[in-house]
Amino acid sequence: MTMPRTFQAFTDRNYRLLWSANFIATSSRGLLLTLLGWYVLEETGSPWFVGLVGFCWIFPWFPLGLVGGVLADSSVRKGLLITTQTTGLASVTIIVVLLATGLGEFWHAHVLMLIIGSGDALDMPTRRSLAHDFLGNRGVTNAVALDSVGAGSSLMIGPAVAGALIAAFGMTSTGLAAATLFVSSLVVVSGLSIDKHIHSSQNKAGIVATLVDGVKYVAITPALLSMIIITVIMNLLLFPYMHIVPVIAKDILGVGPAHMGLLQAMSGLGTLIGSIFIASLKNVTHHGRIYLAGTVTCFIGLLLFSVSSTYTLSLLLVLTIGLGLAGFISMQSLIAMLVARQDMRGKALGVVSLAIGTGPFGALIVSAVAEQVGPSFALLLNAGVGLIMVIIVASIMPALRSRMLPDTEV
Repeated sequence: MTMPRTFQAFTDRNYRLLWSANFIATSSRGLLLTLLGWYVLEETGSPWFVGLVGFCWIFPWFPLGLVGGVLADSSVRKGLLITTQTTGLASVTIIVVLLATGLGEFWHAHVLMLIIGSGDALDMPTRRSLAHDFLGNRGVTNAVALDSVGAGSSLMIGPAVAGALIAAFGMTSTGLAAATLFVSSLVVVSGLSIDKHIHSSQNKAGIVATLVDGVKYVAITPALLSMIIITVIMNLLLFPYMHIVPVIAKDILGVGPAHMGLLQAMSGLGTLIGSIFIASLKNVTHHGRIYLAGTVTCFIGLLLFSVSSTYTLSLLLVLTIGLGLAGFISMQSLIAMLVARQDMRGKALGVVSLAIGTGPFGALIVSAVAEQVGPSFALLLNAGVGLIMVIIVASIMPALRSRMLPDTEV
């Protein structure tokens, strides 16, 4: 029986395992962010400290993203994935014990997310690079779209389950669920067969020189450079909204944790729907156009969400943001993998992680503005500025609107 085009990448066993591990890991992140955001809000009532949860998760991507890119071009990749999952499991277990014994304090949430974020920053380039190694150029577009399907599903399931668990059983049980997901991800990662797929380049210049080479390479490659600039814009001005959703839910929409979890889950539902559509497309050549369209859709959705005071309308608008995220997320790393030269692929993905690492600064800014003038105005400002900046970049840097061609120069 022929595999449907949408799920064609699943014919590779290693990719199926990698996808499953990514799905479980992303679900655990969504669950944890919802749990800890609500916990910090209950303990402090402060948008600033709630936003700081997201800051602590993404901040490690800034100093460690490039290091992760170097490791993605090495022979330690399976060990890296196992180590990061084990460290995350240990950290979540400690938080569960603190919550169960009543010894937890709000700042423990920030420490936990720093640890989780450090692991994510180090292993994300490896996860993306492995998809290319398993499937090659012909299969990687479908694979990355399926990765986005998994991300959308997990981002939908994680927050929704977290909200329901908090409302029904409390925070300790929700923490146990997160720990269980880490165990499951660790088991799946252990089954990967990676060695025969390694195409690593031997690094003789030293890690610092290698990191600099990666940045220089991206800077002189127009499609990669424009993609990175928009990634920075998105992470500074779009993604911080996720960390303000608990405040919007409680203070603006007047709902509890279960409805808050559903509100956050709608973004994942939109991403899931959009990613399934992208995975089913035939012969995609202009990946950058999908990337730009998704980005613009996100900012328009955020602009409207910022002025909504109705729960049902807010659900639909967050769904719209998720639809846009499907185009952004699926094409982001894919552009790096398709355009970058083979020996620079991991390093280019490391620069993507570095760009993602700018997100914490956006989380701090939006949290500070929300603290002073309210969460709705903070998101309105972000959406307006972000939309204008993306339009400017798309106008003056046409590389993203052109066909993505691989760099074959050595």
